[in-house]
Amino acid sequence: MVALPSLRGLQAFEAAARTGSFAAAAEELSVSAAAVSQLIRTVEEQMGRKLFHRVNRRVVLTEAGVEMLPRLTMAFREIGSVARDVGGDAFRPRLVISVPPSMAMGWLSERLAGFVASHGAADISLRGEDDPVPLDHELIDIRLSYGPHYREHPTEEIVRDAVYPVCAPGLAGAIRSENLAGLPLIHTDWGPSGASFPSWRNWFEAVGIEPGRAAQRGLSANSSRAALDLAISGLGVALAQGIYCAGALEDGKLVRPATDRLELRQPYCLTIPERSARRDVVAAFRRWLIEECVRAVRSPALIAASI
Repeated sequence: MVALPSLRGLQAFEAAARTGSFAAAAEELSVSAAAVSQLIRTVEEQMGRKLFHRVNRRVVLTEAGVEMLPRLTMAFREIGSVARDVGGDAFRPRLVISVPPSMAMGWLSERLAGFVASHGAADISLRGEDDPVPLDHELIDIRLSYGPHYREHPTEEIVRDAVYPVCAPGLAGAIRSENLAGLPLIHTDWGPSGASFPSWRNWFEAVGIEPGRAAQRGLSANSSRAALDLAISGLGVALAQGIYCAGALEDGKLVRPATDRLELRQPYCLTIPERSARRDVVAAFRRWLIEECVRAVRSPALIAASI
């Protein structure tokens, strides 16, 4: 039988090369970064090849390392597939997801079962938190944020949402844009550290109506989800983001008393650190999340004419 290099060492090399970091590889393999370094040195000695250039605390793949990486990744992927088929839940992938609080409390938590059903079980940590989030310190795999907050990591704009006046069917009556100012209004204020959310005054000005002092009266909530719940309860008319209110409009819990919309100032963005980008479960979740966000903001209920 041909002598093989250390399997653990090959695993350490593949994880470090794929994630771009000894620290990230150490976290994935549940060992120390020093142990990862030693395992890779052992493989290099056994193979008689340098796999990394170590320059100023950074590691860069050598030509031998570049040649080995895709083949090892494929081999370990196949081994993982066999382990999952035979061992079941004992080999589930881990995924750390960070989203704005309003999205975690309801919108995403209600949909995660769809991801698991289509892509398989995973150990998922769902975190609802405001920006900025320490992505590296907390080992976040994927962050959805309102606006591009993390330029130091690969970030992509995925969708630009808008806000729509919505209310419970019983409150609607014969409402039109021109008399919305006479109804109880629900305001959303993300707070001093959050981005500026479109106000009712912004909306009235955009549609050419002078609301007077009425635009400042009514209930107020510091999260988009809470404002939406107040509207569903019949307590007033809210300016709700399409991504959140589309489902309630489709179910008949809410109606649109006016066709006018006001686009948000910034897009929703996805940030995935390089250490996580090549992981299959992260790539699968990225595709799924983008599809869910786009489907929500393009819902026919948001395009349909007002009641």
